Amino acid sequence: MRHRIIVLGAGYTGAIAAGRLAKRLRPEDVDITLVNAEPDFVERVRMHQLAAGQDLKARPLADIFRGTGVTVRIARVTAVDTDRRTVTLDDGGELEYDSLVHALGSGWNTQGVPGTAEHAHDITGRAGAQRLRERLAGLSAGQHVLVVGAGLTGVEAATEIAEARPDLDVALAARAGLGDWLSPKGRRHLRKVCDRLGITVHEHTRVTAVEADRVTTADGTVLPAAATVWTAGFAVHPLARSTSLKLGDTGQIVVDETMRSVSHPEVYAVGDAALVMGPGDKPLRMSCASGVPTAWQAADALAARLTGGKVPRVPIRYFNQCVSLGRRDGLIQYVTADDRAKDAALTGRIAAVYKELICKGAAWGVAHPTLTPTRRHRVTAARPAAPARSAA
Repeated sequence: MRHRIIVLGAGYTGAIAAGRLAKRLRPEDVDITLVNAEPDFVERVRMHQLAAGQDLKARPLADIFRGTGVTVRIARVTAVDTDRRTVTLDDGGELEYDSLVHALGSGWNTQGVPGTAEHAHDITGRAGAQRLRERLAGLSAGQHVLVVGAGLTGVEAATEIAEARPDLDVALAARAGLGDWLSPKGRRHLRKVCDRLGITVHEHTRVTAVEADRVTTADGTVLPAAATVWTAGFAVHPLARSTSLKLGDTGQIVVDETMRSVSHPEVYAVGDAALVMGPGDKPLRMSCASGVPTAWQAADALAARLTGGKVPRVPIRYFNQCVSLGRRDGLIQYVTADDRAKDAALTGRIAAVYKELICKGAAWGVAHPTLTPTRRHRVTAARPAAPARSAA
């Protein structure tokens, strides 16, 4: 019988892992099923562009994986039973697996701030970005847009909106100093861009309540906001908490250097779903820059274990942080292996082009899962014994 592999989630990490497995394993030896709630691959790193009014290329998963040997199942995962090795779907289906790749990623994190879930906008996914797009389209000149959170997502959202809608009053609320994680050159450039685009920056500002037309900060200041965009961190998908997998405090699945669960060897976790220790014994941050290498690592390790090959253990490290600042400006902050800013930074138009090439390259890798040549190997590992089922 063929070895059954289920990949949960078809974002960057899940789609790449599924394609890489199909490229390395013979289809007569494995059944690879990719489960995703939406029928298209969504370029999550471009959600701020979608919200600002730009149209993104449609990438149907059925087209991407046609002829690869990967079966695409459009459904939402409602439960994973890691003892029975089953996945339950919202369409009433149940799938059995021999190996599981958990790539359900993360969503927005309201931080428990009152009113955020009811009144703020989320751009971690397409549905939220579309809602913000509709809200922005309905705003008239002079109305206020406030982006809460000045990390990479918040900075990209604020600059994209300000460039696309110069008639709006765009502000950015930063809990610390603006770009405090950047090099001096990077901070200067970010501040220059915000000034050029007319973005008001509220530094050292913590938002404590969100209403339909305003937010309140920790010191009692009221900031007007006809639209509030909440980008203050990510929360891992909650599904893993209902399993017997070993998790970290964040709810991420604890894995070894091959992305294999330390408690369930038949389970791999990638991207934001995985608690991965990087250089300096620091957890990798939730990002595409972290996620894609974990997908490569998991797929290659699982394929090697199934085919009797050498299991790769390639250290994952950082090289740069790529930030778009609208369509015509950008910032490439070079970093150490453990993600600390170096003095060097690339700015301006060339940085925008660099970031665009990175985004296109990531999407190309998803859209062409088996195009690059590689040798498919035969599965030699014995199929694991079926777990005992409880009596009905």
